[in-house]
Amino acid sequence: MRRERTADVADYSAGDLILYGRHGVCRVEEIKQVRPSGGVEKEYYVLRPLYQNRSCCIRIPADQDKVYCRPIISGAEAQRLIRRIPQVPAEPYYNRNLNQLREHYRTCLENLSCESLISLTKSLYKKKEETEAQRKKFGTVDERFMREAEDLLYGEFAAALEIERDSVQNYIANALQIE
Repeated sequence: MRRERTADVADYSAGDLILYGRHGVCRVEEIKQVRPSGGVEKEYYVLRPLYQNRSCCIRIPADQDKVYCRPIISGAEAQRLIRRIPQVPAEPYYNRNLNQLREHYRTCLENLSCESLISLTKSLYKKKEETEAQRKKFGTVDERFMREAEDLLYGEFAAALEIERDSVQNYIANALQIE
């Protein structure tokens, strides 16, 4: 799922909020021409992550297609997705082979759609409940990917709904109680 480009047309403008790979929501700070040493001048986006390592600045070629990049969802789309959360299936994935477990979770995160992130998060929460009900410890790999999926999802919801990132979980809980 790479973004489509039309020749010589910038996809984003300064100030736009985009989802950039597993960095999460970033603001396009500026678009500038850069000539790498000995290279041809190219257009670059300068991105600033909103929720991860805010002091860092990411510079990517405007014509790049190696990392998934898309505009964030709208506030209305975020509200629609939140209302659908109870209907999203949660199917825990069990595998004792940690490499296969990591690969499964990486594949789930690959397209970074909110629907996939909701499904992965719900599945991991269900797995955590089942594991703890058996008085076992929830796996480190599971925990890491649950945190990553939540961070990406909550970051996008926060930006779309124009609320604080730390308020997203309560916002979702309140929205689902109302219905």
